[in-house]
Amino acid sequence: MDQVSAAANGRSFVVTNRSVLAIAVPMTLAYLTTPLLGIVDTAVVGQLGDAALLGGLAAGALVFDVVFTSFNFLRSGTTGLVAQALGRGDELEEQAVFWRAVLIAVVAGIVLAALAPLVAIAGQWFMSAEARVSEAMAVYIRIRLLAAPFSLINYAILGYVLGRGEGGLGLMLQLVLNGINIALCILLGLELGWGVAGFAWATVTGEFVAMLLGLAIIGRRFWAAPRLPRHRILDLSAFLRMMSLNRDIMIRSFSLLAAFALFTRQGAQFGTVTLAANAVLMNFFLIAGYFLDGFATAAEQLAGRAVGARAAMQFRQAVRLTLFWGFGLAAAATLVLLLGGTDLVALITTSEDVRAVADNYLAWAALTALSGVLAFQMDGVFIGATWSRDMRNMMLLSFLVFSAALLILAPAFGNHGLWAALHVFLLVRGFSLLAILRVRMRTAF
Repeated sequence: MDQVSAAANGRSFVVTNRSVLAIAVPMTLAYLTTPLLGIVDTAVVGQLGDAALLGGLAAGALVFDVVFTSFNFLRSGTTGLVAQALGRGDELEEQAVFWRAVLIAVVAGIVLAALAPLVAIAGQWFMSAEARVSEAMAVYIRIRLLAAPFSLINYAILGYVLGRGEGGLGLMLQLVLNGINIALCILLGLELGWGVAGFAWATVTGEFVAMLLGLAIIGRRFWAAPRLPRHRILDLSAFLRMMSLNRDIMIRSFSLLAAFALFTRQGAQFGTVTLAANAVLMNFFLIAGYFLDGFATAAEQLAGRAVGARAAMQFRQAVRLTLFWGFGLAAAATLVLLLGGTDLVALITTSEDVRAVADNYLAWAALTALSGVLAFQMDGVFIGATWSRDMRNMMLLSFLVFSAALLILAPAFGNHGLWAALHVFLLVRGFSLLAILRVRMRTAF
């Protein structure tokens, strides 16, 4: 792979369509295994014929996802820092970034695992579900959070791998993790009748095995590399830089979650049928997002490497090519949804009322890929370049604009106004970062 082999040449590397696709394609496939896992979990629980177990699994997974969204920085922040070290030809710093991320992951993971009972209680209070649903949710959370150290270390492993531009290895690790998870969900949850506890233990096992495999691969590589002095891992200024980057990414992630929560809450004000229709349509946006994330990941690695190498031409080429492929994919996704979205809605839900409402707002959902592609790509560029403060600030600005648009458009135009506000949010995110990018490029190179 040219991203890796070019490391031997120090700062010299070329950004091509092939180098973009070498990262984007395997990582797109890897990201798509995540919703597949959710579908399998839901289908297996559905075979048990107990609605309370299905509700408990869904609620537990939601609480878990909210908690772990806070730690996504261990993946994306590590990618940017490793990519920059690769661009500088600094092998020791690549190792140091990885071990710093692992240290943070171990400490945070142990704390989360110890807090599992409290997280379960908080989740039960927040969801306010019936007794059997709450019980199933608590079982799921208490067991699954035991995997917190493994999960967070896997974030660090994936961040290092992607920072090196090794999309194929990232895909393999995700396939191992989710493949074991899916197989054990069927075995433990259905065949052995462990129910929700079986699904949770399947996740713990998958995370643990993937962690061991990832550490073995990276450890073998480090064993053959120059020895890293221990004091470099614990370098205070480097740790502070990583923590500052991680803090900004965390704030950005929470702001994104808050925007989607507001969208869902406002949709609920329009009635149960509209809420359900919006939920069906949001799946289209999320699925398109998994495809766009692959090219955003390519932008992270290539932009970060170019910043590390002080290579302005390669940086511009990375931005251009990832945007080109991103917009092409977004246009294709939009076309597919406009032409076949009605049939897809019919596959997801059997409710005629929900189908009718969803079809009425289908165009809004189909166009989210196009209005959101610039935001996805700019996020990747800014994370790779570690310009996290700008990304954080523009996300907060976008959230404020979204909130204002929601207050104005939703009362005036109903659910059409709600979807229009979401498009405003996506467009402001993308174009505000694009405006800042031009300023940053003049100072970075």
